[in-house]
Amino acid sequence: MSDGPDRDDLVKRFFTAPDESFFLFGPRGTGKTLLAQQLFPGAQFIDLLRPEELRRFSAHPEMLEELTAGTGHRDVVIDEVQRCPAILDVVHALIEQRSGFRFVLTGSSARKIRRADVDLLAGRALKRTLHPFMAAELADRFDLDRALRFGLVPLVAQADNPGEVISTYVDLYVHEEVKAEGLVRRLEDFSRFLEVIALSQACMLNISNIARECEVGRRAVENYISILEDLLLAVRLPVFSRRAARGLVAHPKLFLFDCGVFRALRPAGPLDSEAEIAGAALEGLVFQHLRAWNAYRGEPNRLYFWRTRSGSEVDFVVYGKDGLFAIEVKSGQVIHNQDLRSLRAFRKDYPEASAILLYRGPHRRRIADIACIPCQDFLRTLVPSENLPVST
Repeated sequence: MSDGPDRDDLVKRFFTAPDESFFLFGPRGTGKTLLAQQLFPGAQFIDLLRPEELRRFSAHPEMLEELTAGTGHRDVVIDEVQRCPAILDVVHALIEQRSGFRFVLTGSSARKIRRADVDLLAGRALKRTLHPFMAAELADRFDLDRALRFGLVPLVAQADNPGEVISTYVDLYVHEEVKAEGLVRRLEDFSRFLEVIALSQACMLNISNIARECEVGRRAVENYISILEDLLLAVRLPVFSRRAARGLVAHPKLFLFDCGVFRALRPAGPLDSEAEIAGAALEGLVFQHLRAWNAYRGEPNRLYFWRTRSGSEVDFVVYGKDGLFAIEVKSGQVIHNQDLRSLRAFRKDYPEASAILLYRGPHRRRIADIACIPCQDFLRTLVPSENLPVST
């Protein structure tokens, strides 16, 4: 499975490459390879997904120094660098020598690099991430219902048969990548864990409950979650506790990196509520957009959620140089007074916060001090060059 669709060049990404060497991490299928080819068309390109390239550089990583010495290219792209961590020692040495090269090191996992005791070049290279498509990148091609069903991984989003592609993506990458890297001993336990963790989308993470459902120990579950994080497939969202005026929960929430992957992994049957699944997918879609927006802005903010022990919860809190924002996501088309209750509680504790309610209705409204914005409008106007779109 290639890292990006053939038609990905039709979509201009918001990613901006730095002037110095950098890692470009992102899950498989997000388009890292194609983006690197577009941004650095004249670069020396080393593709470690090709078996012969991997064999050459695994046996003789010092060949990189010889290769760069014989080329006039300033930019050197090493694709899927985690497959050959030893090559990073040579990259490190070349950067230390101020050789004038800019290395672009793409990867879908930092786990192998850390396991090989390579420390991401000790800060000599910047770290950047590539995310699934943002709605504003797709512009008029963005369809909220399609995005909620199949997600926005470029490989899937641009396919003519996204249902088949997302299923294949989950089977070949989420399962087979783990198997290929030898990250788990019992794949049947991990497969069962993936189904259970999908049920935890947008929920507070309860390790004990997950372990009980999977019939494995807590330590195994913690290791499985770490694997998902290292493969960039899942994220833990911490609780916002600055200047806390109330008792707050301690557990983080968990999100898979793409709502289509969540839908593909989540088991569904006659006892499952479609409204519950759709609500978790919508919340996940908003989260992946906030992550991408913040990453492409240079990470000026931190993302959190807020939940009191008494049960008041705000889905997302954005805190940082751009300000303080509380965002609640509702899948209904009508705004009820109870939908605003948690935002009002948050603003009572943090009156300086901007409060936003995202919903599936068609109209922008302002109810007291809360901006109520159609979710599709919010996502379409969320661009890294600007602050959060809160006007109504």
